[in-house]
Amino acid sequence: MNSSRRNFLGRVAGIAASGLAAHPTTALGANERIRVGVIGIGARGSEIARQAQSCPGVELAAFADVYTRRLEEAKKLAPDAASYMDHRRLLDDKSIDAVLIATPQHLHCEHFTNALAAGKHIYQEKTMAFTVDHAKRMRAAFKRDAGKHVVQIGHQHCSSGQMTDAVEFLKGGRGSDGGELVGRITAIHAHMYRNTPHGKPQWSRPVYPDMTPENILWKSFQGEAETHDFDANRYINWRFFFFFSGGNVYENMCHQLSFWYNALDLRIPSKVVMNGGVYLWKDGREVPDTMNVTMEQPEEILFSWDSGFGNAQLGVTEDVLGADGTISKGAQIRYAPQKVNRPQGVELQGRTTTSPLAHMQNFFDAIRTGQPVNCPFEVGFRTSIACRMAVESYRQDRAIRWDPAKEEMV
Repeated sequence: MNSSRRNFLGRVAGIAASGLAAHPTTALGANERIRVGVIGIGARGSEIARQAQSCPGVELAAFADVYTRRLEEAKKLAPDAASYMDHRRLLDDKSIDAVLIATPQHLHCEHFTNALAAGKHIYQEKTMAFTVDHAKRMRAAFKRDAGKHVVQIGHQHCSSGQMTDAVEFLKGGRGSDGGELVGRITAIHAHMYRNTPHGKPQWSRPVYPDMTPENILWKSFQGEAETHDFDANRYINWRFFFFFSGGNVYENMCHQLSFWYNALDLRIPSKVVMNGGVYLWKDGREVPDTMNVTMEQPEEILFSWDSGFGNAQLGVTEDVLGADGTISKGAQIRYAPQKVNRPQGVELQGRTTTSPLAHMQNFFDAIRTGQPVNCPFEVGFRTSIACRMAVESYRQDRAIRWDPAKEEMV
């Protein structure tokens, strides 16, 4: 076994043992109640709030959102919780231990850095950072915090049983013939396809009559994005617009990428190319509905991802292609040997189950006990950069390279 392979296996073993995370320097007692605030209580914010509420010893204490209707609807989750249109007022509450941040992607940096400065543990929804500059600013805040507070990035698949099985396959601990299961990996192929009925575009949300400047803090919503006059459609359908969104790269590629970036400890790509367009939904969206991304990894692995909203046949899958075997991940995760190199190898199926609350519970366990989180800041950082490189390639219609010394796209 060569030295690079030994180093790889050492990294993989470390992932299984520690989750790649730093331990917080302070932890709550096992029986202490964790008071939680939610910044961004829309559809996703409500979903993760319910997950938090289902974890033992957790109380939803406050909500912050720029839209009055969202705050009114949040009372159904926790009638006694405080409500704020300015997230900074929520952060001023010293009794709140942790925050769940589920705002649009362009606001993540502002809310994350403010929350850490306020001394809160953070569950940060994906994609962690919107731009390279945001990622660096978030990293600076994370370093200043020096491990005092837990940060979990919302790539929930990192807490799945499939991660446990993938790491076991990669370690090669199940080969009955004593050989490596996967061998030298040169490519990862990923797909993410879905479909919706005619007349119901993916992500499209209705504009309600109460979406007015009186009920929405438009300036707060725009954040650092280019200034526009109030537009209810741009507010509610923010995923359509590049000022606020990275499209499906930031919505779904990030999940598939982060899983293998975590399992294989992959670095930021050296080069990314993205092609595609708005081929199906001619509804004013800027982000493509059909796309292909290729990422050249410095580990000499080609990671390719393609996606579309007009046909669900290919579904959501990833295949890790090694000289000795293949790991295929979909609804289940499986291993198949390459008979040319492992003629006696047998197929294996992952069997580790996953609790629906696994990722959120891991966050609260880390707060209480100091145990590692399953998706640490560094995985979110690298994933964010890769996603931004893809979006910039599409928008600039050229290959985007990464300079690791300067930490810049070129």
